[in-house]
Amino acid sequence: MKELLRSTDPTIIAFASALLEGEDIDCFQMDVNMSVLEGGIGIFPRRLMVRADDYDDALMVMRDNEIPLGR
Repeated sequence: MKELLRSTDPTIIAFASALLEGEDIDCFQMDVNMSVLEGGIGIFPRRLMVRADDYDDALMVMRDNEIPLGR
């Protein structure tokens, strides 16, 4: 798995996930449960991971839709 994007905004992660699923690219959200440790204030970014084989295609989807990668 490779990190595609990182964001503290859950709406960006949800939108990116929906776009990737629409292109039949599997993705996995990491650090979703960090809100338990941070108290729900959103300071720890979430990461969206994709398979290494799908990374280039997923990157193109993000760039085409002007989604900031947060890196």
